[in-house]
Amino acid sequence: MTHQSELQLEKTLIEQLRRLGFAPVILEDTNALIANLRAQLEKFNKTTFSDTEFARILNHLNKGDRFQKAKTLRDRFVLARDDESTFWVRFFNMEQWCKNEYQVTHQITQTGRYENRYDVTLLINGLPLVHIELKRRGIEMKEAFNQIQRYHKHSFTGTLFEYVQIFVVSNGVNTKYFANNPKQSFEQTFYWTDEKNNKINQLDKFADVFLEKCTVSEMIAEYIVLAESLQIPMTLRPYQYYAVRAIERRVRESDKNGYIWHTTGSGKTLTSYKASQILSRMPEVKKVLFVVDRKDLDIQTTKEFNSFSDGSVDGTNNTRNLVAQLTDPNRKLIVTTIQKLDIAIGRDTYLEQFANLADEKVVVIFDECHRSQFGQTHARIKGFFKKAQLFGFTGTPIFADNNVGGVTTADVFGECLHKYIITNAISDNNVLGFA
Repeated sequence: MTHQSELQLEKTLIEQLRRLGFAPVILEDTNALIANLRAQLEKFNKTTFSDTEFARILNHLNKGDRFQKAKTLRDRFVLARDDESTFWVRFFNMEQWCKNEYQVTHQITQTGRYENRYDVTLLINGLPLVHIELKRRGIEMKEAFNQIQRYHKHSFTGTLFEYVQIFVVSNGVNTKYFANNPKQSFEQTFYWTDEKNNKINQLDKFADVFLEKCTVSEMIAEYIVLAESLQIPMTLRPYQYYAVRAIERRVRESDKNGYIWHTTGSGKTLTSYKASQILSRMPEVKKVLFVVDRKDLDIQTTKEFNSFSDGSVDGTNNTRNLVAQLTDPNRKLIVTTIQKLDIAIGRDTYLEQFANLADEKVVVIFDECHRSQFGQTHARIKGFFKKAQLFGFTGTPIFADNNVGGVTTADVFGECLHKYIITNAISDNNVLGFA
């Protein structure tokens, strides 16, 4: 393998990013970064800002910690203009994520406790949202990770670099990504893969599939979860991303069911939450029901769902509460147990209250779908919700050789939409190997 210096690696990557739609820009320091931000926000918002107006915008952008800034990025700012009119300033197009302004810069100098120069930064609408730290071939990626941890301590705090959503570390041969959480360890960094869990290690191949401007914007808009209870952003791992995409595609393009086979301990709650969240935003979907098996799991799962989005889900303490949620047109996402759902659709007094849902598009997602969905309850759910699409998550699907009463997971849910099995998890160091 030919020796490639860090500088050569950087130049090659910047040229590749230029081909991927990022306009190169030289920004030597904080003042240049801020001046560029103003120009890019004006272009993105199709307006011009006076000095005092931009000062108000900058003051708004500087408020809060990195978690608050992640929210600011996704929100709009009501700017009081000099002529006393109001203008809604956008920082990132969350809905049409390809319609943003893209630049790439390198070697920005930031001064905090120490002076640091950052390798390669992707700017979207002038804000540094993706940062790439490089080491030459032969140097461990962990060195680049440690460098970013030093930046957190020395020069990120209180700057626009707190807006970074995704970090990337690479030595050219191996490449990983992770969210902007300074408390995480190197073990919480991830390789990107294809849909069949084959790792995409090399930086040039990773850049083509992950740093392409629409893809990386979609990751920021759709596949980063702001975990309220932990006050940190969490980015989905590739298998979680492909599972969510598969379910979303199924709902958009067909009325078929399906199941996700992800091994135990692979972060199923985060995957199912993100799938539920995306589906609940579709106008054609009237309700998304996330159904678990046991009462204690209902409380646990509700707590986990609420940790991702505070107050997004109320645990249903009794069947009347569930019926009230089913009849509430403003509540699209419900977490409940299969036992309570069975009671709700098994009694006429309850059924007539939400009879309007019988012919609406309802999505039902089952947690650990091998447990109890193979009997009369499943038949009743399908019998009542005539246009329902059913999706199951399981770490242990039932096949012909381990079936219960001759029924397999595929008999109940149809096609397996995505697999991430124990051997994949061992390869990724997500679980311990076998002794």
